[in-house]
Amino acid sequence: MAYINDYAYYANSGAIPEDKNWGSYQYVSLNDVVNNFMLMYQGNHELINNLNRYQVLFHAKRGIQELNYDAMKEVKVLQLDLDDNLRFILPSDYVNWVRISQFLNGVLYPLTENIQTGWATTYLQDNNSKILYDQDGNVLKPQFSQVDTSFTSGAKTIYLNESSAYNTQSGWNVDGRWYFDFAVGARFGLNTETANANPTFSIDKQRGVINFSSIGGGASVVVEYISDGMEQGEDGSISVNKLFEEYLYAYVRYSLLNGRLGVQEYVVNRARKDKSSLLRNAKIRLSNIHPGRLLMNMRGQDKWLK
Repeated sequence: MAYINDYAYYANSGAIPEDKNWGSYQYVSLNDVVNNFMLMYQGNHELINNLNRYQVLFHAKRGIQELNYDAMKEVKVLQLDLDDNLRFILPSDYVNWVRISQFLNGVLYPLTENIQTGWATTYLQDNNSKILYDQDGNVLKPQFSQVDTSFTSGAKTIYLNESSAYNTQSGWNVDGRWYFDFAVGARFGLNTETANANPTFSIDKQRGVINFSSIGGGASVVVEYISDGMEQGEDGSISVNKLFEEYLYAYVRYSLLNGRLGVQEYVVNRARKDKSSLLRNAKIRLSNIHPGRLLMNMRGQDKWLK
């Protein structure tokens, strides 16, 4: 791999942006990984020969994706303001979320996920409840359903339930639960899943949005999430931490051997064990267990609890 001098690292050789190379020494690029494998791990005197570059590139990408899902946990952070529909559009490289918070007065307030359904797809119907179609025979669909709007409107409605003491009372329906002015503060039968003073959210993966409740439009939300490391298809921007470099070579070697005909089973097993052991070693290294951190935690073991 090519190394850069201090001026290129700290000031990007006078170009913009100045911070382009900061922290780059921790990583090795996908291009370097593929080139190194083609030079050092395949050939006439190696276990693998007659390889095409695209084969190594494919398995190297798959290895980086698996690392991002399981081991590296390179968390990305995105802050956006909510629109009037109280929705946060998922980032284009989103795979899974780590934490979602509301940014208010310089403080991050962690939000609780509401696993109850907060959205639904609906069809347009006429007065006789018959489904309407377009000229091509496809069902007509509105942008939002009544379920969508009921969780974001916060409108005061009438509670109708003849077997309840609150029948015909006015109240607010929030997250599918009813609240009344004279019952505020009561916590009998508390739903612990949403027992949080902060707003709740639910993720609609198919629509690619995060729905929020009990939060004002224009509120600032911070989403911490995990990507697959593919950098939106730009191979030149893909990299992997150097602690996982040797594992990535082992992963590519195992994947190639496992998919070939005529390879002895003991050779495949040896490659699989090599891959697993290198992944375990890399995880231990990346965990960065420092004696000073352990000492700080152990100092509280004799603390008295009231």
